[in-house]
Amino acid sequence: MKHAATRELYDYWQRLRGARPAPDRTEIEPSDLRRILGDTFILEAGDRTDFRFRLAGTRVCALYGRELKGKDFLSFWQGKDREAVATLLTAVTQDAAAAVFGFEGRSAHDRTLPCEVLLLPIRQKGEGWTRVLGSLAPMDDPYWIGIHPLMTQTISSLRLIWPDERPTFLRRGDAVDAEAHEAAPSVDRPPSIFRPHPTGVVPGLGARRFGHLVVLEGGKSGAD
Repeated sequence: MKHAATRELYDYWQRLRGARPAPDRTEIEPSDLRRILGDTFILEAGDRTDFRFRLAGTRVCALYGRELKGKDFLSFWQGKDREAVATLLTAVTQDAAAAVFGFEGRSAHDRTLPCEVLLLPIRQKGEGWTRVLGSLAPMDDPYWIGIHPLMTQTISSLRLIWPDERPTFLRRGDAVDAEAHEAAPSVDRPPSIFRPHPTGVVPGLGARRFGHLVVLEGGKSGAD
């Protein structure tokens, strides 16, 4: 978790949930998040392929040059990245996992911007973990934010943290064919999120390839 907004939101969520997998939706107070409110959003889970914005902060909307309420979060991603994000969101809404990932956004003028996303489960009464509290923050502050919207984006790194604090770390593998990546139809427990690539263990890393991503297992101390 590199961005200050990511860390602040995660710490807030941790304090609220206590020993529970996730806090209730009614516990979230916008006034508690006023410093980072523009970087935050809430998604509503419809099914495995439908996660729509219920709320989106002003700075998040500025990145895309439009109001995002009602838009499908998955529509921002293409191909294998879309499958990966859908799988992460399934882990968040079905297993109360937390997820953080980085991506590179690109404008129509070919300007690039690294960003960080945090996805956290929150409980909706009578429905389970059907809401996702998130943040989306740029790692840089170029002049063109709000002028040239992001048009495409590509995932650069992922981390998934399970409620029992057995995190799985994922990062983009060098020279791995993106077409080899396949998202699994369901999420159980790490590291079964993605089907393994035939190459197996990555030399020198003690990790397994999952298509265009590499999974590294480790504790919280290696996360930052």
